[in-house]
Amino acid sequence: MEAFVINGAKKLEGEVTLHGAKNSALPILTASLLIKGTSVIHNCPDLTDVRNTLDILTGLGCKVSYNGETAVIDSTVVDINTISRFQTKKMRSSILFLGALLGRLKSGEIYLPGGCKIGERPVDLHLDSLSRLGADIICDGEKLSFFANKLEGEEIKLDFPSVGATENIMIAAVLSSSTTTIINAAREPEISDLADFLNKAGARVRGAGEYVIKIEGVKSLHSVEHTVIPDRILASTYMSICASAKGSILIKNVRLSHLTPIIPVFYSLGCRMNAGADILQIISKHRPKSVENITTKPYPYFPTDSQPMLSAVLCTAKGKSSITESIFENRFIYANGLKALGADVYEKDNTLYINGVKRLYGARVKATDLRGAAALVTAALGAKGRTVIENIAYIDRGYESLEKGLSSLGADIKRFEYEEGYKEN
Repeated sequence: MEAFVINGAKKLEGEVTLHGAKNSALPILTASLLIKGTSVIHNCPDLTDVRNTLDILTGLGCKVSYNGETAVIDSTVVDINTISRFQTKKMRSSILFLGALLGRLKSGEIYLPGGCKIGERPVDLHLDSLSRLGADIICDGEKLSFFANKLEGEEIKLDFPSVGATENIMIAAVLSSSTTTIINAAREPEISDLADFLNKAGARVRGAGEYVIKIEGVKSLHSVEHTVIPDRILASTYMSICASAKGSILIKNVRLSHLTPIIPVFYSLGCRMNAGADILQIISKHRPKSVENITTKPYPYFPTDSQPMLSAVLCTAKGKSSITESIFENRFIYANGLKALGADVYEKDNTLYINGVKRLYGARVKATDLRGAAALVTAALGAKGRTVIENIAYIDRGYESLEKGLSSLGADIKRFEYEEGYKEN
């Protein structure tokens, strides 16, 4: 297993470039299964979730190549419609292969997905929506078996603007026999990126990024080349790290419009920012200010994926802060790690209450999920002393060589191998 060793309280200076968005790359790679041709995906980040998705595509019969920046998927021939339990349990986004296999082969068998344990995250919306398109889906509690004579367009109103459900419907409906309308669709930038990819391949998707999306079914899709949008959650991670450790970071390859819900929060913390066409400089020189309650909500509100890193910053803010989580019921699982570093935090119902302390101190902690792991890195970089963060495999699911980017800014962070149960001297 691997861990980070971080010697904190070092001001960070320099510039970093955002890699492609994990939450865009995964549905786009999955949707490439629909194309009887070749998909060339640029700015595809080298993450374990990406490589797992490519492994699934290979297992289904696709020819795949990947150089760590560009993925090429030739899905001309797809002759297998089952995905193993081992593969689907590795990540949450494997559920999107339900829509992709229905769209391409009209049948298949996958297991219920895995991923970070930050909440129940039921797939009911996915199953109900795809059933309305004409799929027969049987769930035995662990495995999903599905079949459709054909997929027909339907009006589907989501009870909640689920990103995954919206993506699954879009992917399945592209090759349906008529028009599908999604009401109360997710509006995240990654939804628009998926639609752009599909439309370049010949799909007819309108309204992505809005409340209503219409997908007019087409008979086939053709080969396509696409560049994944920058990762807005990675941008918010670097912003939080700067606010925690202090210094000045220039973030390049930014889509400022994607950060609209995030930037005002960092102004409230007392950070200064300078923006250009595709750059954002964040400067933090003083102890953060506390903020009134922030509630995570679907886009265009403050994102749940940025919440843990912001919590880490608020641990040393002057005064009391609180963050309410409205998306995942177990998102504050990382809070015990912050407490080990000296944070004064407690959870009640779905709110994390934070009493700011002057300083955090290094400790040995264990990551429990992807963004929780990023929160521990954020806190450790601002803490005094040495922190060891175990289970950083979670980090590699969503951040490409994070330690290299941080080292280039002057952070003292190293990755090392350890045996389960090891103890420091």
